[in-house]
Amino acid sequence: MYDECRQRVWAYVVSRAGRQVADEVVSETFAIAWRRLDDVPEPALPWLLGVARNVLRDNVRAELRREAMAGELRAWVEGDVADQVTERIGVLRALAALQEDDREILVLVAWHGLTPKEAAKVIGCSSAAYRVRLHRARKRLRQAMEAAGESPHEPAAERPKSRVRNLSEEWS
Repeated sequence: MYDECRQRVWAYVVSRAGRQVADEVVSETFAIAWRRLDDVPEPALPWLLGVARNVLRDNVRAELRREAMAGELRAWVEGDVADQVTERIGVLRALAALQEDDREILVLVAWHGLTPKEAAKVIGCSSAAYRVRLHRARKRLRQAMEAAGESPHEPAAERPKSRVRNLSEEWS
């Protein structure tokens, strides 16, 4: 099976991901085939190509997780952790001071990543009405942050850049 199919599996992987990863993916594909030898149908090539496809997909997912983790680590390293915690507490306190409706409107967009159109469906209103409510909720959040001593509009040179600050700017 290996002698008959290796070259075609390798060519498939190269066409999808390039030569740099092909050897590793082909090796993993045939290791899986060896472990599941009783499950390999005849002819084996389509099954092997499916396995290679899944291995490629898993490799892409793993790479995305590594990149996301590296990005998170860079975000933590860029600023002082204590400042970020303090900023986060300030944003959360200001958010807690808002009415439930304002919190929901802000959270749908900022934390759940919905578009205003999608969030409007959740709330049960038109997109235009949602945008008005979002604008007003952002204004009230800004006021609550200022009342708590957290100014979301400090000049960038005077404050450390952090994800929490970016989140509060997203709302304002």
